[in-house]
Amino acid sequence: MRTAPKKADGTTRTELLAVLAILAFLVTLFATATPTAQASPSSPDTQAAYLAEQLRANPVYVTDQLPREIPKSTTPAFTKLAKRTGVPTYVLVLPMEATDGEALLGTVHDRLGKDGLYVLIDDSSVTDATAYGVSAPADDAVTTAQYELPFDAGPLRSFERFVDVIAEGGEKAAARAEAAREKYDSDGEPADMYIGPSDRDNQSFLTGMAITGVPLAMLLLIPYVRRWWRRRPGAPVSLNKRAQHRRWRRWLLPAAAVATAAAIAAAAPQVFDQTTSSASPRPRAIDLNARLDRVAEGLSQDPIYQDPESPRALDKTQLGQLHARIAKFKTSEGGGPVFMALVPQLYEDESGNDEEYFAYAVHDKLGKDGVYIVADPLDGYIDVFNYGLGLDSYSTLYDLPDSVTYGDEKSDEAADHLLGERLTTVMTALDEAERTDDPTTPGDPYPLTDPITEDELNPLFYGDFWPGLTIGALAAGALFALVAAALGMARKSLLRRNPDPLQTADLPTVSPAMPTKPYLRDTARAELQAMAREFGAGETADTRARNRYDATMLLAPQGENVDDLPPSTLTAIIILARATRAALAGDDSTLCCGVNPLHGPAKTSRHVRTSTVETRRRMLPVCEACLDDPHKIPARLLKLPPNGRPYYEDELLSEAPKGFTKLGMKVREAAHVQ
Repeated sequence: MRTAPKKADGTTRTELLAVLAILAFLVTLFATATPTAQASPSSPDTQAAYLAEQLRANPVYVTDQLPREIPKSTTPAFTKLAKRTGVPTYVLVLPMEATDGEALLGTVHDRLGKDGLYVLIDDSSVTDATAYGVSAPADDAVTTAQYELPFDAGPLRSFERFVDVIAEGGEKAAARAEAAREKYDSDGEPADMYIGPSDRDNQSFLTGMAITGVPLAMLLLIPYVRRWWRRRPGAPVSLNKRAQHRRWRRWLLPAAAVATAAAIAAAAPQVFDQTTSSASPRPRAIDLNARLDRVAEGLSQDPIYQDPESPRALDKTQLGQLHARIAKFKTSEGGGPVFMALVPQLYEDESGNDEEYFAYAVHDKLGKDGVYIVADPLDGYIDVFNYGLGLDSYSTLYDLPDSVTYGDEKSDEAADHLLGERLTTVMTALDEAERTDDPTTPGDPYPLTDPITEDELNPLFYGDFWPGLTIGALAAGALFALVAAALGMARKSLLRRNPDPLQTADLPTVSPAMPTKPYLRDTARAELQAMAREFGAGETADTRARNRYDATMLLAPQGENVDDLPPSTLTAIIILARATRAALAGDDSTLCCGVNPLHGPAKTSRHVRTSTVETRRRMLPVCEACLDDPHKIPARLLKLPPNGRPYYEDELLSEAPKGFTKLGMKVREAAHVQ
């Protein structure tokens, strides 16, 4: 009777021990398994596992998060370059903010388990490279690619330079890297390869200025400078030119100006031949939709989507808590679906760093109303958008504290930006949000710049080109004014050494009544030079001016060599040269002063006494000075050297009182010219 209880008691102990052993085994198994399942997802190991899996399928992985800078469709181009290294090469093209460089490459290598050259590229250049189990000058290639190329060369060109250096081998790569480093230290960063919109505006403005400014400057300055040069005091001038031989040349300068404008317009697009402001290829529609499709597909399976290319911000416990809060809100009164997308927001992505546009696009692709929460795992920002739920979003969600939406000092120092805690606070705000029958939604986002054409530069003949045309004309006028002022000062300086012929208004008071032959010779030479300059520039000279010019040239057939001419001829030259200049200036005078033809044009004709001993009067044209003081006329009568006889007693000059036409005819008669 006593043994049974013992047996039963013993059996109970055995069973209890077995149960305890099983429990201990299960606890041990759970304890060893749990750390792996709940390992901190913020470690690079989870990110590296995803990237290693991508490299297992294709040794080149290009992110879909940088379509504006480096579209995913460039993968074949990177793959083609990677094959030129001569060693197994694994390439990761990722956002700069999502990587920690060499450490990530090491972890990916461990996950992939394959030796080779591992290269990390961001949106601008090759940033890190490490060779595992192969011989390749990775560090020298990275240095060369970074120092030889400008910052805006682009990731594809940077990787191409990297591959070229790898292919050169160790010694050449080391020497090239050292040379690139020294050049960079001495000369600084290489010049940019691309220009921006403001640079294009400057080019357009400069082109407009040149097209109008240069031809107008030619039209203004060339005739002016040429005329100034011919008329400069003391200038030697050829006097045997004929206007009729120059008439066809009047169109040379306008034609040259038009040709210059056309040449500038044709050459400017060849000089300013840039068409884009960036090295980035044009993204395709599939590039711009790749990430949106990925996120929408992920949210269709799980209301929380964590970007696998980025370090994980939520561990398993936080995920479980948030899933529970989302499920509770979905079934609550006035609640609904909540979708959390933990995805980086970058300026190079399809949304241009616009969280509202990203949420709008994901909502459109997913096709489900609800609260869309965009959390950036890289900078920690959180944005909340309500599409279709009956919530008073403005008073609750849109007024969340900055410590929740932007973070604070504590969250900035944390690797995961405390997104788990802050997203939990957002869910609490959702639970407390006031319900309404009139839901508040963000509406359509502001339109983004077109990612396909945003890097295209404006045409050269566009925008600031048109104001440049006006400024070019004004600049030509300003240049003309400066040149005219400078030449005016130069003329004053030359006049001190080579005085110009006297002006007609000064002639009556300064022309001597008994000039010497040197005076007549010097005056004739100066008048010939002045006449030649003005007649050479006077392309519209009339018949009267040409006749007077021709008569003057008959008297001085050897140009300025007037030293051997008699006083009467020198006097006739002076009279006719001045008459030619007067005709070119538009003066319609036909008579010169009969008292002294050197006085200039006559105002009227009078009977005057030409001698103090004779009472006989002569009808002579007289100038204004002689008319005002007729008593001095005998003293003012022109007398020729060397014997002082009156000029009208000379055979040639006897026709001078009858007018310039009669004097010209007398000259032709004497020269036997009809």
